[in-house]
Amino acid sequence: MNRRTREYLTGRFGDYYRSASVSPPPQANEREWGHIPFTAGDGTTMVRHQSLLDIGEVGEFLTREAPRHAYFSAARYDDPANGSMSGKGWRSADLVFDLDADHLPGVDPEEAGYGEMLAACKEELLALLDILTADFGFADGDMQVVFSGGRGYHVHVRDDAVAELDSTARREVVDYVRAVDLNYDGLIEKRPNDRGTTLQKQLRREGGWGRRVHEALVDYAEDLLAMDEADALAELQELDGVGEKTARTIYGVLDRNPEGVKSGNVELGPGASTLVRAVAERVTADQTAPIDEPVTTDIRRLIRLPGSIHGGSGLLVCPLERDEVAAFDPLTDAVPDRFRGRDILVDVEEPGPVDVGDDRDKVPEGIVSVPEYVGVFLMARGRAQKARE
Repeated sequence: MNRRTREYLTGRFGDYYRSASVSPPPQANEREWGHIPFTAGDGTTMVRHQSLLDIGEVGEFLTREAPRHAYFSAARYDDPANGSMSGKGWRSADLVFDLDADHLPGVDPEEAGYGEMLAACKEELLALLDILTADFGFADGDMQVVFSGGRGYHVHVRDDAVAELDSTARREVVDYVRAVDLNYDGLIEKRPNDRGTTLQKQLRREGGWGRRVHEALVDYAEDLLAMDEADALAELQELDGVGEKTARTIYGVLDRNPEGVKSGNVELGPGASTLVRAVAERVTADQTAPIDEPVTTDIRRLIRLPGSIHGGSGLLVCPLERDEVAAFDPLTDAVPDRFRGRDILVDVEEPGPVDVGDDRDKVPEGIVSVPEYVGVFLMARGRAQKARE
């Protein structure tokens, strides 16, 4: 990034902050603050170990410094400005989840476009929010959802029940969300039947992954019974370990007692465990969320400040209400209004598609006039330099 580009972005970021209202997180005075300024060269310099006493009022600090990136700690400390991590006096920390579009299963960053990756990431976000709400019982008011401004989303959980968890306990949360080492056989237990006379294989369905697998198994059974018998038997034999004889046994039990599975009864013959495992594997593949483990387990993590600008994209780090997530389009909704309404000249060094804004056209190499938000995006990503007007 050359000097003209650096000075332009610094000035325009400052203009944004002069008119923006950026809300600090709860207990802001107990958190460490950090930022990365615009500096010469390709490297970056992190300025950290600061408190609110050091930086002053957040809005004034952002306007004054116009940082490239702004952060605060998930943790709360006795002395957040202490230069030693051990000397800060850790008290507690938000439980933070990070979803990164570059690290999603089935998404190749070399092949997928920026918009496609972010769309896939939002689907994973919705799965994560469902787990946090349905399985952990976190209320919407205890969770803050944030578009990171770059490649994904953050979820900050501020619930007293998890604030003092150490890294080991947080890793267990990660393992649950990602269904790591899920005991598939443990999803089935033996319970007395309705008359209390016989032990039956019952699927654990009161909550958690057991509930999710039970719901999927009910749907699977209904789909089988809606098919011709021959098609249903063929479908069952697609499962590893299920041959024709076992498939006929399972189908026969389902056909005779279609309501049994709804009550959790999986007395389906020798293939019951195989069937439950197969359905469970599909459920965990579809409903887990590929969260970034180091972010969640790090009890001293610095995380992006909602309302700030991401210096690698020029997009806003957007806080979202839960009911806003589904309709949110980061490539349009996260464009700062301050950067709309006029065109600027940029010298494009890396031509190609531009994935932000309303008109996502390709830009050619050389000096071109583009909407300012497109120019900011290209400059922030290192694809263009500011040209003389």
